[in-house]
Amino acid sequence: QVQLLESGGGLVQAGGSLRLSCAALGRTLSGLSIGWFRQAPGKEREFVAAINWRGTSAAYADSVKGRFTISRDNAEKTVYLQMNSLKPEDTAAYSCAAPPVSTLMVVTASSGYAYWGQGTQVTVSS
Repeated sequence: QVQLLESGGGLVQAGGSLRLSCAALGRTLSGLSIGWFRQAPGKEREFVAAINWRGTSAAYADSVKGRFTISRDNAEKTVYLQMNSLKPEDTAAYSCAAPPVSTLMVVTASSGYAYWGQGTQVTVSS
């Protein structure tokens, strides 16, 4: 069982930046690939970014490429989602997730994830 906790959400003006963090309760993220997803009111959950457990490969949704960066720290305690040039359409609840087994593959489908955090709200005002 993996319990994930997100932090770093908030209210920001368009063009601003936020950095989201994902940590695991009671353990490090070592060996865990991590994905970020978001869900806006009335919309389906969508993939944002993911990074494999070694940090050697990452993937991004087309809508965030060039603006968002996913990374993980050397102590393997936190995975970050740096969000720059934020747009009102980025407004959503952002959740991090981990797949059931370690893999070097970057998983982009939500069905590939077994453990989910409760999410952190990001609101971008125009």
